[in-house]
Amino acid sequence: MRLLPDLIENNRKWAEGVEEVDPEFFKKLAEGQAPEFLWIGCADSRVPANQIIGLMPGEVFVHRNIANVVIHSDFNCQSVIEYAVRVLKVKHIIVCGHYGCGGVKAASQNHHVGLIDNWLRHIRDVRQKHEAVLRVIGDDASRLDRLCELNVVEQAHNVCHSTVVQEAWSNGQSLAVHGWIYSVSDGLLRDLNVTISQPTEITDAYRVALDRNV
Repeated sequence: MRLLPDLIENNRKWAEGVEEVDPEFFKKLAEGQAPEFLWIGCADSRVPANQIIGLMPGEVFVHRNIANVVIHSDFNCQSVIEYAVRVLKVKHIIVCGHYGCGGVKAASQNHHVGLIDNWLRHIRDVRQKHEAVLRVIGDDASRLDRLCELNVVEQAHNVCHSTVVQEAWSNGQSLAVHGWIYSVSDGLLRDLNVTISQPTEITDAYRVALDRNV
């Protein structure tokens, strides 16, 4: 039970296949990473970041959690953002949700799930904030899809509210935050028209005074 020989064999075949195409690939990869993209996505096994955007290892830095939530007090996510922005100097942060998200669906209901209820509270806040919009959608599936979209929009703004991102903008670093959503049913990404690349594009209340003389 401790061994998973099929997966080890799959890995061997994958590594051999990559080396056949590019014999220097792993040697170059071992020298370091310089991705231009940070992907913040859902932990759902059907949404593998590299594969759906057609990028190889080393080309996208990835953070995933249930329902692609970005919380200012989540030091895991915030540390990933800090490393990606300050050290790797990524140029784009992509928050990507997906339709039919189980976490968002659970947050759309009032059932007790367990420990995860504390995590889903943040999505329930999104649901409450946009209750008027969601209430007029009669179809359950369409309402869930809309909440999945709204969750992406809110989390993309949460990325922009972080001091790390705002400090990067203050220092003139080229950095844009995007909100996308993925459809498991057809394998396609959809841009939610959320692209923020400067602090003037976010609400005044979330702008941080970064001038050390203030």
